[in-house]
Amino acid sequence: MSAENLHVGVIGATGAVGVELINVMFDRNFPVGELTLFASERSAGKTVETKYGTKTIALFSVEEAKQCDIVFLAVSGDFAKEFAPQIAEGALVIDNSSAFRLNDDVPLIVPEINGDLAKTAKLIANPNCTTAIAAVALWPLHKAFGLKKVIVSTYQAASGAGQPGMNELREGLAAGLKG
Repeated sequence: MSAENLHVGVIGATGAVGVELINVMFDRNFPVGELTLFASERSAGKTVETKYGTKTIALFSVEEAKQCDIVFLAVSGDFAKEFAPQIAEGALVIDNSSAFRLNDDVPLIVPEINGDLAKTAKLIANPNCTTAIAAVALWPLHKAFGLKKVIVSTYQAASGAGQPGMNELREGLAAGLKG
């Protein structure tokens, strides 16, 4: 695996999180040599426009995903629990769901804080979005002053519920505007 020419897979590529992940990889110049977008039967075979050009959505299969160097999971926790360990037999798996966040055998990574733990792992978890952002801001304060307790209130975006959450928000807004 060359850090300059990674074969990257995104499972859940047609959902809100998957689409945003693809955009962020491009915008941050992530070293993608080959990009494979995986989704369900409903989306497989369709073409989508990405910042990497036109891509055809592949039907998810464990064997195909294991051929990638890195696989990002933008899927439900149940899907991740079922398939992530199998994919990790061949690829580095970065799970965006909550499935492994409390699993002591899977490192919970915030790259700016403990990214070195990812060097030997085949499956890594990441914290929820607001936790990751808060941790990056709080880590230097903790190192300098030894924080003991932080109380945080968050109000999650509808996008956190994926496309169904976005649809519900859109429908609710439309109904509310109609009166």
